[in-house]
Amino acid sequence: MYPKMKSKLSHLIIPLLFVLSYTFGQKNNLCQGDYYTEAEGAQALKKTEQRITTKQEWEDYAHIIREGILTGTELNPMPERTPLNIIRKDYRRYGDYTVENIAFESLPGVFVTGSLYAPANPTGRIPGILSPHGHWPKPDDYGRYRADVQKRAASLALMGAYVFTYDMVGYGEMVDYGWEHRHPKTLKLQLWNSIRAVDFMMTLDKIDKKHIGVTGASGGGTQAFLLAAIEPRIAVSVPTVMVSAHFFGGCVGESGMPIHKSDHHQTNNVEIASCFAPKPQLIISDGGDWTKNNPKVEYPFMQYIYGLYGKKENIQNVHLPNDVHDYGINKRLAMYPFMAEHLKLKLKNIQDENGNIKEDKVVIEDYANFRMFNGDFPLPDYAVKSNDAVIW
Repeated sequence: MYPKMKSKLSHLIIPLLFVLSYTFGQKNNLCQGDYYTEAEGAQALKKTEQRITTKQEWEDYAHIIREGILTGTELNPMPERTPLNIIRKDYRRYGDYTVENIAFESLPGVFVTGSLYAPANPTGRIPGILSPHGHWPKPDDYGRYRADVQKRAASLALMGAYVFTYDMVGYGEMVDYGWEHRHPKTLKLQLWNSIRAVDFMMTLDKIDKKHIGVTGASGGGTQAFLLAAIEPRIAVSVPTVMVSAHFFGGCVGESGMPIHKSDHHQTNNVEIASCFAPKPQLIISDGGDWTKNNPKVEYPFMQYIYGLYGKKENIQNVHLPNDVHDYGINKRLAMYPFMAEHLKLKLKNIQDENGNIKEDKVVIEDYANFRMFNGDFPLPDYAVKSNDAVIW
């Protein structure tokens, strides 16, 4: 089904094939929700494992998968990296960490809003972590303002990292101006915004450009493994409650464009996450959602792929059978040591005298604290205020 190709040849042929397949079969190539049964998902991984027997065969296939993501999101070729025009304001300090509101332009007039957490008294080079949020839409339990997002961002900053939390497309304050999440091209802009978020991190003083991580849950988990697959600057990845062989994402920001299938290939989120091999990756799963089979299905496959590089130790799974679909405390307790080990952070900064991890130094802020634009600091007149007004 997947002919073996020489890498140099595939670099020329594969993009053209993807463009053709995208043009003539976009809708038919969408893979959404429970696209497979659990048995079918497991069988698909088995077939790939039987077919891929060497590192080179996997790398050729991973190239096809990456081309599928980029072409499926219409990011092949990549758009021009226009000036970010970064805005920073409302600096706050809470003990040993700080928070600052950020906005930058991923495209001319397209503002990405977020917050930068940082250690208050940094020494040496500072690793960076992107923290995309999940698609929790309730007003009292919303986006990057949720307590769990604030706790993990502030705790990682206390450990010595820059952490950037940013609004997904159609979330946060830009909704007030007309942006929508349920738009056919949400995934295109969201992935581009994440790539530009890496660009933003690279502008920070003292940033350690070789130690950039990403972690998120639910839709943020999907964004984490998609970005890790296509963005070579990511060094560590922790996708949470989202790596599944049978489930392909539940909204347009995850599977609303044809990133899994074309006329000549079919992949899934486990294979996409495996494209990060052999770099360090922790997949966190639970018994209350579509990641319930991770220990027996998805994780063994990923171990196999990492084993082709002789780096099985770089893929780990923490499974929480009694947990549900969230980035709750048990999942954060698993993530902190992994990030500390691979990004050279100081776990002791959030541990008590008995070595227990504590988040009691974190101040949970109100939504109003995070707003970039308001009556005193209005959105620029040239800002793009809706999905359909974006010019690529």
